[in-house]
Amino acid sequence: MALEPTARDFHFTEQDFNRIRKMIYDHAGISLSDAKRDLVYSRLARRLRANGITVFSQYLNFLDGNEQEWEAFVNSLTTNLTSFFRENHHFPLLAEHIKRIQHRKPIEIWCSAASTGEEPYSMAMTMVDLFGSFKPPVHILATDIDTNVLKKAEAGVYTEDRIEKLPPDLVKRFFLRGTGNNEGMVRVRQELRDMITFRQLNLLDKTWPIRGPIEAIFCRNVMIYFDKQTQLNILKKFIPVLRSDGLLFAGHSESFHHASDLFKMRGRTVYEIAPQSKHLAQH
Repeated sequence: MALEPTARDFHFTEQDFNRIRKMIYDHAGISLSDAKRDLVYSRLARRLRANGITVFSQYLNFLDGNEQEWEAFVNSLTTNLTSFFRENHHFPLLAEHIKRIQHRKPIEIWCSAASTGEEPYSMAMTMVDLFGSFKPPVHILATDIDTNVLKKAEAGVYTEDRIEKLPPDLVKRFFLRGTGNNEGMVRVRQELRDMITFRQLNLLDKTWPIRGPIEAIFCRNVMIYFDKQTQLNILKKFIPVLRSDGLLFAGHSESFHHASDLFKMRGRTVYEIAPQSKHLAQH
């Protein structure tokens, strides 16, 4: 059955939608509800246009074995809503935690859904302020499944509206304003960029190229796209790379009550490893 064939440029059936749901779930763990049907259509319609294809089923067949287009397919369906110091109550808690363990050097922290970079840069600014130095003994690993947003993150260039809610003194210290052709743009200071390694990583991969020990993991507003079993699988894999007294920061609408044997709540959307799982963590 075609879905509103007269209202759409491309032939898009229920079967196509279900096939897309299975593909993105198997690859990235993302569960797409029926309510996301129009979103899926509009985002992937761009890919059909780019490839000169007019039927969704043909496009989905075209994906098979086409690594470059598969990457574009995944990038199209991942959501990248972020901002500097989003859910800002987490950053003083991060600073407090790192201050407590600052004798361990170098200090490694991980932003596991970096998107366009605002979150890891907010972490970096927090560390600069904590240590009173633009070269704190901290390294931030910033990963994301979406290669497009990682390129933007690594460049560290943003439109001025992205920083308009930040305090002026913070903007002055951490951003450079563009001039001439770059007017209306800002760039994060090089010292912050030097603190961060950006890397593509799928949280669903069986193994992660991460050694640890990591003192804190930010995994915020990611788990909401996964079903409970997928969440559990990822939480289990966090523990072996996290320090036994490390912290896991979650998004405001995320709760891990179903994983109480893995993580227990430490504060508002902040978790620590549950006692029965500490032996699996790094010491």
